[in-house]
Amino acid sequence: MPTDDFDEYDKVVDSFDGETVPVELGDSEAFVKQVLEIISSAPNSPLSSAPKINREEVLGVLQDALDSLPVEIREARWMLKERADFLAKTQREADEMLEAARVQAERMVQRTEVVRASEARARQVIEAANDDSRRLKSETEDFLDRRLGSFEILLDRLVKTVAEGRQRLTIVAQQPAHEISLNDDSGDLFNQDDADESY
Repeated sequence: MPTDDFDEYDKVVDSFDGETVPVELGDSEAFVKQVLEIISSAPNSPLSSAPKINREEVLGVLQDALDSLPVEIREARWMLKERADFLAKTQREADEMLEAARVQAERMVQRTEVVRASEARARQVIEAANDDSRRLKSETEDFLDRRLGSFEILLDRLVKTVAEGRQRLTIVAQQPAHEISLNDDSGDLFNQDDADESY
C-alpha cells in the first residue's frame, strides 16, 4: 500500500470523535404525549370531579402510536445491520493495511544496506497498523453501543407510557355509571379520576 493510503487511513481514524448520534423514536412518542395531553386537559363533567374524555379520540391516537411501532422497529434492525457491515468493512481495511505493511517490509529488508533499519521500520508499521485497527474497532463498537443504548432507553419509555395510558383507560371504564355525564355531546365518553397523580 502506498504511503498516501496510510495517510488517508490516519485521516479517517482522527476524524472519528466517538460522540453519540441522537436517536429519535419518530411518531409513536408524539402520539402517546398527545393522549396524555387529551387526558390532562379534559374538562370535568357537570356535578363531578371526573374529566370528560372522548373514548374514540383517545383510542384512535393510541392505535396510531401502535401502528408506527413496526416502522421504528425496522429502523432499529437496520441500525444493527449497519453496525455489522461497518465492523466488517473496518476489519477488511485493517487486513489490507497489514498485508500492505508486510509486503512493504519484505521489500525493505531485501535491500542489504538497510536490513536492520528496514526490519525495525517494518515492525513499527505493523504495530502501528494493529494499534490503529484495534482502536478504530473499539471506538466503533462503543459508538454504536451508545447509539443503540439511547434507542433502547427511548423505546422502554415509550412502552411504559403506552401501558400507563391503557391502564388509565381501564380505570375510567370501571367508574360507576352515576358518575358519567348524561349531557355529553362528544360521543362515547368515559370518566377518569386522579388523572394527574402520575405526573
